[in-house]
Amino acid sequence: MGVTKSENFTVEQNELAILAKAIGHPARIAIIQYLIKVKSCVCGDIVNKLPLSQPTISQHLKELKNAGLIKGTVEGNTICYCLDEAGFSKIKAFTEHLNLYFENQNNQCC
Repeated sequence: MGVTKSENFTVEQNELAILAKAIGHPARIAIIQYLIKVKSCVCGDIVNKLPLSQPTISQHLKELKNAGLIKGTVEGNTICYCLDEAGFSKIKAFTEHLNLYFENQNNQCC
Protein backbone atom coordinates (compact mmCIF):
# COMPACT_ATOMS: atom_id res chain seq x y z
CA MET A 1 0.00 0.00 0.00
CA GLY A 2 1.19 3.51 -0.79
CA VAL A 3 2.22 6.08 1.74
CA THR A 4 -0.23 8.96 2.17
CA LYS A 5 2.41 11.41 3.40
CA SER A 6 -0.27 13.09 5.50
CA GLU A 7 2.47 14.78 7.53
CA ASN A 8 3.07 17.02 4.49
CA PHE A 9 -0.38 18.60 4.89
CA THR A 10 -1.89 20.86 7.51
CA VAL A 11 -3.95 19.56 10.40
CA GLU A 12 -7.01 21.19 8.81
CA GLN A 13 -6.38 19.48 5.47
CA ASN A 14 -5.97 16.09 7.14
CA GLU A 15 -9.11 16.58 9.24
CA LEU A 16 -11.16 17.56 6.20
CA ALA A 17 -9.85 14.53 4.29
CA ILE A 18 -10.96 12.24 7.13
CA LEU A 19 -14.40 13.87 7.17
CA ALA A 20 -14.73 13.65 3.39
CA LYS A 21 -13.75 9.99 3.42
CA ALA A 22 -16.31 9.29 6.14
CA ILE A 23 -19.15 10.81 4.10
CA GLY A 24 -17.85 9.29 0.88
CA HIS A 25 -20.20 6.30 1.03
CA PRO A 26 -23.92 6.44 0.20
CA ALA A 27 -24.86 4.35 3.24
CA ARG A 28 -23.17 6.89 5.52
CA ILE A 29 -24.96 9.73 3.77
CA ALA A 30 -28.23 7.84 4.34
CA ILE A 31 -27.38 7.38 8.03
CA ILE A 32 -26.61 11.08 8.40
CA GLN A 33 -29.85 12.02 6.63
CA TYR A 34 -31.77 9.67 8.91
CA LEU A 35 -30.15 11.21 12.01
CA ILE A 36 -31.03 14.69 10.75
CA LYS A 37 -34.63 13.55 10.51
CA VAL A 38 -34.97 11.70 13.82
CA LYS A 39 -32.36 13.60 15.91
CA SER A 40 -31.13 10.43 17.66
CA CYS A 41 -31.60 6.68 17.44
CA VAL A 42 -30.08 3.28 18.09
CA CYS A 43 -28.47 1.02 15.50
CA GLY A 44 -31.58 -1.16 15.23
CA ASP A 45 -33.64 1.83 14.12
CA ILE A 46 -31.25 2.43 11.24
CA VAL A 47 -31.23 -1.28 10.35
CA ASN A 48 -35.02 -1.08 10.04
CA LYS A 49 -34.75 1.86 7.61
CA LEU A 50 -31.82 0.90 5.38
CA PRO A 51 -31.37 -2.21 3.22
CA LEU A 52 -28.21 -3.25 5.07
CA SER A 53 -27.42 -5.82 7.73
CA GLN A 54 -26.83 -4.88 11.36
CA PRO A 55 -23.06 -5.60 11.22
CA THR A 56 -22.75 -3.40 8.10
CA ILE A 57 -24.67 -0.56 9.76
CA SER A 58 -22.49 -0.92 12.86
CA GLN A 59 -19.34 -0.64 10.75
CA HIS A 60 -20.63 2.52 9.05
CA LEU A 61 -21.58 3.99 12.44
CA LYS A 62 -18.06 3.22 13.67
CA GLU A 63 -16.53 5.05 10.69
CA LEU A 64 -18.77 8.08 11.21
CA LYS A 65 -17.99 8.12 14.92
CA ASN A 66 -14.23 7.78 14.38
CA ALA A 67 -14.36 10.73 11.99
CA GLY A 68 -16.18 12.83 14.59
CA LEU A 69 -19.43 13.19 12.64
CA ILE A 70 -21.62 11.32 15.11
CA LYS A 71 -21.44 10.57 18.80
CA GLY A 72 -22.96 7.80 20.83
CA THR A 73 -24.33 7.68 24.34
CA VAL A 74 -24.63 4.36 26.14
CA GLU A 75 -28.21 3.67 27.24
CA GLY A 76 -28.36 0.30 28.95
CA ASN A 77 -27.19 -2.32 26.45
CA THR A 78 -27.48 -0.03 23.44
CA ILE A 79 -25.83 3.10 22.10
CA CYS A 80 -27.97 6.05 21.09
CA TYR A 81 -26.41 7.93 18.14
CA CYS A 82 -26.75 11.57 17.13
CA LEU A 83 -24.87 14.03 14.95
CA ASP A 84 -21.74 15.65 16.37
CA GLU A 85 -21.80 19.36 15.71
CA ALA A 86 -18.00 19.70 15.97
CA GLY A 87 -17.31 17.56 12.91
CA PHE A 88 -19.96 19.23 10.83
CA SER A 89 -18.75 22.70 11.82
CA LYS A 90 -15.45 21.92 10.07
CA ILE A 91 -17.30 20.88 6.92
CA LYS A 92 -19.47 23.99 7.17
CA ALA A 93 -16.43 26.28 7.45
CA PHE A 94 -14.87 24.65 4.39
CA THR A 95 -18.04 24.96 2.30
CA GLU A 96 -18.50 28.59 3.40
CA HIS A 97 -14.96 29.25 2.17
CA LEU A 98 -15.89 27.65 -1.17
CA ASN A 99 -19.08 29.71 -1.37
CA LEU A 100 -17.08 32.91 -0.90
CA TYR A 101 -14.73 31.86 -3.66
CA PHE A 102 -17.56 31.23 -6.12
CA GLU A 103 -19.40 34.42 -5.16
CA ASN A 104 -16.27 36.49 -5.85
CA GLN A 105 -15.13 34.65 -8.95
CA ASN A 106 -17.56 36.35 -11.38
CA ASN A 107 -17.45 33.29 -13.66
CA GLN A 108 -13.81 33.91 -14.48
CA CYS A 109 -11.88 30.71 -14.82
CA CYS A 110 -8.89 29.60 -16.89
